[in-house]
Amino acid sequence: MAEFDKVAIVGVGLIGGSIGLALRERKLAREVIGIGRREKVLQEAKRLGAIDRGTTSLAEGVAEAEIVGGCTPVDRVAETALQVAEHCPQRATITDAGSTKETIVAAVDAGLTGRRDGPWFIGSHPLAGDHRTGVESARADLFDGRKTIVTPTDHSHRASTLDVTRFWRGLGADVVAISPAEHDAALAATSHLPHLVAYALAFATPKELLPLAASGWRDTTRIAGSDPKLWRPIFASNRQHMIEALDRFTEALALMRESLDTGDDEQLLAMLERA
Repeated sequence: MAEFDKVAIVGVGLIGGSIGLALRERKLAREVIGIGRREKVLQEAKRLGAIDRGTTSLAEGVAEAEIVGGCTPVDRVAETALQVAEHCPQRATITDAGSTKETIVAAVDAGLTGRRDGPWFIGSHPLAGDHRTGVESARADLFDGRKTIVTPTDHSHRASTLDVTRFWRGLGADVVAISPAEHDAALAATSHLPHLVAYALAFATPKELLPLAASGWRDTTRIAGSDPKLWRPIFASNRQHMIEALDRFTEALALMRESLDTGDDEQLLAMLERA
């Protein structure tokens, strides 16, 4: 018997498509419904086996869903979640896969104030992905053994928190629960800053030197191949934590520069060995 009845996925790209593939491969849902803006993408998602059916109508897609996962860019997650709440069953649980949590959770919680009987929203973020995008890059094993962070608050519905935890564990993920603020501070240092640094290194490398770039440059800048339209709103919505992480990074760079400038090879070696 399927773990869930109907699961709706809003945004069937890399993450949404991987959720759908995993749900269907593991037989966790009786039906997986994909919701998107382009019929062509939905048809491709169905052809690849990521969804059972697709629709461009949000209201139609979530009408009977038990779980709704929002897999849109972070600047659209809160708005989408509140739209879902207007059309999904009262008993439904809404979650997301956004890379930031504080602004999203606060906005959705505020919008759902007064809905004591549901639907309920629990923020989540799977720490899995690829610099490639689109449902054609989706994989059923994307979440296997990877962490997914869920971010309930003091106001979160306990049963829905358990449902979201069960959902991600069913997809193969190890689930960790922390607050939205803890999530954003941690991800600023471990995910968002590395992407920014990769972009900066690629930006700073003179184009005429690229024919001489070897594997070190390629490996360090690989994630700069990620879609800028996805990452700009991530950086913007986690601005303060990003600045704090960037300050720590620039302090380390300044020390390394000082070591080179003054010939302090011992200090440089100590930093390299610690790293």
